[in-house]
Amino acid sequence: MNVAHTMQPANGKTSIQVIDRMMELIDVLSKSGNPVNLKELAKLTNLHPSTAHRILNALAHYRLIDRVQTGSYRLGNRLLELGNITKTRIDIRKEAMPFMNELHNQLRETVNLSIREGDEMVYVERVTAEHSAIRVAHLVGAKAPLHVTAVGKIFLIEDGKNETLNYVKRNGLKVFTKNTIKDSRTLFTELEKIKSQRYAFDNEEAEPGVSCIGAGIYDDSGSLVAGLSISSPSHRLNRLWGKHVRTTAEKITAALGGS
Repeated sequence: MNVAHTMQPANGKTSIQVIDRMMELIDVLSKSGNPVNLKELAKLTNLHPSTAHRILNALAHYRLIDRVQTGSYRLGNRLLELGNITKTRIDIRKEAMPFMNELHNQLRETVNLSIREGDEMVYVERVTAEHSAIRVAHLVGAKAPLHVTAVGKIFLIEDGKNETLNYVKRNGLKVFTKNTIKDSRTLFTELEKIKSQRYAFDNEEAEPGVSCIGAGIYDDSGSLVAGLSISSPSHRLNRLWGKHVRTTAEKITAALGGS
């Protein structure tokens, strides 16, 4: 054990010293309405200025804090981003579950709730079909690139052409199956088809034999915050289910205060 980096708090639980110090600095910044300089931070946390400065540099690197002027710091936007992700997961899951169960009971297929994290969709909730030996279950926490998922395509439409091109430049169009969209022209053609119907298809583009239908969920400000989808073995998927998925997504949007 590295004694320099661990200590025993009064409650007997092992703690990592550098994390304790990091949290003390963040707590001080959270209680101040204005940027705080290094000297004051060191004083309020009982840290040596050189120690505080080293930890603050690491926090700034990960955008957990911002340097606003020489020697002064405030909480960073990354904390806001993480907070919004957490809020989105908690609130949307709570509101979505009754409607996800309703859709599952109607279609008897796996229903997924996912949110966007950067250039990927992350599955945060699911209701799994049990009626068949052949079923699909996306693991909660699993991720997939935007261009291979039905819901991801909805987010790319929301981004607009320029941001979608930036997505392609950043990531390329990674191929998972023979049906994965491989070039930007095909991608934009696909996105144009989706715009009018307001739901999208994944035609075995992420996984052979599995197809999906997805629609967007919006919050009270009109922002696209999540996606609802159904997954099914391709031979069982009925494309007419798209309207059911869209209607259910609209119900969740209404529950979130959107329209």
